[in-house]
Amino acid sequence: MVKIAPSILSADFSKLGEEIKDVERGGADYIHIDVMDGHFVPNITIGPLIVEAVRPITKLPLDVHLMIENPDQYIEAFANAGADYITVHVEACKHLHRTIHLIKSFGVKAGVVLNPATPVHSLLHVLEDIDMVLLMTVNPGFGGQKFIESVLPKISQVRDLIISKGLTVEIEVDGGVNEKTAKQCIEAGATVLVAGSAIYNEPDRKQAIEKIRG
Repeated sequence: MVKIAPSILSADFSKLGEEIKDVERGGADYIHIDVMDGHFVPNITIGPLIVEAVRPITKLPLDVHLMIENPDQYIEAFANAGADYITVHVEACKHLHRTIHLIKSFGVKAGVVLNPATPVHSLLHVLEDIDMVLLMTVNPGFGGQKFIESVLPKISQVRDLIISKGLTVEIEVDGGVNEKTAKQCIEAGATVLVAGSAIYNEPDRKQAIEKIRG
């Protein structure tokens, strides 16, 4: 069954703890935390202190998505704050293999993020080392964007590559995921769906999660 990772980027930060507990009660599988630095992407969001504050609130894995330059400088801080997964963008890493193993050295699962225009072959020499591939179905930086359908064949490409190598790697999709696009992503091979506004803009989060899960 596909896993659902509500993005707290769309939550009400004035009551963040309750917002996280609400989606956990609603059946969420992960909590997705978008970290933006105003450089790699044009927006600024949160840092390790928020991850540390969130960690005692939920038993769910914290899925920390670093949309930042020089991620190596901050991996230890996010790992110590309680991240269970840390995903990094190909373009942000000078030495992607080294960054992946830095993440894993702290006992955290490592993932690589592909932007809509980032080719799948970027994964070829690191796929055996990672736990997750995150495919962006919007350009990173802001919530609430329109789903880019041309990424769907890439999801299938990644799935086929993982199967061909006999690996167990999660395929996560982030951006514009709602009840309709979720179905397309699942059919293409996604195993984890990140959803922000499609969950947090709904009064009944449990029902919203179930609709996306399909």
